[in-house]
Amino acid sequence: MSYLKLANENFENIKIQVERAMEQLNLDQLHFSPNEESNSIAIIAKHMSGNLKSRFRDFLTSDGEKPDRTRDGEFVGTFGTREDLLTHWNDGWTVLFQTLSQLKEKDLEQTVLIRNEPHTAIQAIQRQIVHQATHAGQIVYLAKMIKNEDWNTLSIPKGQSQKFNEKMMGISKKRRDPLVKKTGPS
Repeated sequence: MSYLKLANENFENIKIQVERAMEQLNLDQLHFSPNEESNSIAIIAKHMSGNLKSRFRDFLTSDGEKPDRTRDGEFVGTFGTREDLLTHWNDGWTVLFQTLSQLKEKDLEQTVLIRNEPHTAIQAIQRQIVHQATHAGQIVYLAKMIKNEDWNTLSIPKGQSQKFNEKMMGISKKRRDPLVKKTGPS
């Protein structure tokens, strides 16, 4: 698998995870902030989108911190509707996925700048995977906290790991330990 295909899949998984968390919440819940120093899910999503638009627009030819980006503005305000939030959210991801679809493997060694700091393109992409995944984790954690017992898990439900593994690996209850040594000739 090529690096670009893997990066694209990682970004898609991050986006899907956040969307599955956000779809469980109403607009008021999306704007909930646990305290004055914390960001709401809507604000984190706004920042994630703004960051993607800045970093991936003209990715190979201009600094990733665009002069028209107002990063501080990403951390204030609210959205009037869920649709406004989702439109803003999707704008950033559209820029990212369009850029990734146009890159070639040979482009990955090119130098790009982020705040005038040089990175190879692959380093800049990796930096964004980490950045987006970090914020995705924040969103999922906040959503889970808000929904509490009404939360629909995005992965394996608590206490269900063994059952899940048995299903995924086709292991019957009779033969759980494949590492048990056989006796006799092989």
